[in-house]
Amino acid sequence: MPHHDVIVIGGGAAGMFAAGCAARQGADVLLLEKNHVCGAKILLTGKGRCNVTSYQTDPQSFVKAFGQKGRALLTALYTFGVNETMAFFENMGVELQVERGQRVFPKTGDARSVQQALVTFVRQSGVKVMTDCPVRELMVSNHRVRSVIGPKGALTSTSVILATGGLSYPETGCTGDGFAWASACGHQLVPAEPALMPVRLGAKWTGRVSRFNLKNVSISVWADGQKADERFGEAFFTKLGIGGPIILDMSNTIRSLLQKGPVRLQIDFKPAVSEDLFDKRLQRELTAHANHAFANSLENLLPRDLIPVFLTLSEIDVNKKCHSVTREERRRLLRLFKALDLEVTGCEGFSRAIITAGGVSLHDIDMRTMRSKKVENLFFAGEMIDIDGPTGGYNLQVCWSTGYLAGVNAAPCQTGSTKT
Repeated sequence: MPHHDVIVIGGGAAGMFAAGCAARQGADVLLLEKNHVCGAKILLTGKGRCNVTSYQTDPQSFVKAFGQKGRALLTALYTFGVNETMAFFENMGVELQVERGQRVFPKTGDARSVQQALVTFVRQSGVKVMTDCPVRELMVSNHRVRSVIGPKGALTSTSVILATGGLSYPETGCTGDGFAWASACGHQLVPAEPALMPVRLGAKWTGRVSRFNLKNVSISVWADGQKADERFGEAFFTKLGIGGPIILDMSNTIRSLLQKGPVRLQIDFKPAVSEDLFDKRLQRELTAHANHAFANSLENLLPRDLIPVFLTLSEIDVNKKCHSVTREERRRLLRLFKALDLEVTGCEGFSRAIITAGGVSLHDIDMRTMRSKKVENLFFAGEMIDIDGPTGGYNLQVCWSTGYLAGVNAAPCQTGSTKT
């Protein structure tokens, strides 16, 4: 097998972008992907729509979403940030649109347009791609990767980029191989945990109402009688509980609280209206339906699928005339609208988590170049790195920014900081 300038291991978002960027620098690049196609996980992001980035063009503001570790991303974002990402995809023929919450999606509403743009980028850049090619081992000596062991033997290169992702969505090939290789090379690993995951609930009815999004709701997390977190936005019920952007963003907090004791959620379906005002609205509806059965009084207040759930949880006789609904019963109904109480029984694992928290320690990576501090010709990109953010395109931007830095710095014949 011929010697290559750069071998990239992992054909996901970060790996494809790193490979294309290295090739654009003039490097001879080989991309190795264990799956039959590259970019399989991209097709699952954003519920199949692919939230490409978050439209926050100031790096200083962008990194605040990542907490204390965020500043480690500043060089990457100043070098290849949100503006550059959007320009790249637009130049590749993917029209973008900014939606609520500064989330950037392809106008097609289809993640395949993003995946295909990356496949085209890799091909046009001259990257050699080997799919169905699981890597078995990195051969390292004297602080250098000497060869990459694939299914057909050893492959050699001047530089190696590890972009194998984390442990989330293992069906896409994310099985933690890169973590094992990094550890074997002497890198410190922050224990990997599922992050941005749906939450399991004790309620048995959630699967019956999972066909629509809950928009503009407020959900709070409660533990030991105290409110621990609260978010406003979108969510949706699942077969086993609840998911959606605001749940995913609170899931790490929920997981931590569950280790200490019981956790409950409260959903406010009408957060824009005070409890007193909504109570008056309920009274008007009940008055308007005074001679109708209670079962027929909620169509102006709830999506159709949720009405049977509220009828059951209210414990009001469905055949009762609305004029006979008592004050206590109305207050119970009001509580369902403004603070529906739900027991949390757990969080989903890696099979449903959007990303992986943890990974190769930031202390072992030169975040200005993405070069390992332990192995001089090894670079990292994407989800392998111990940095993770909320939903909304933040984590894919990490893939583009770190992939760019890894690609241009791994190329031994780099010609400067030429942007794609």
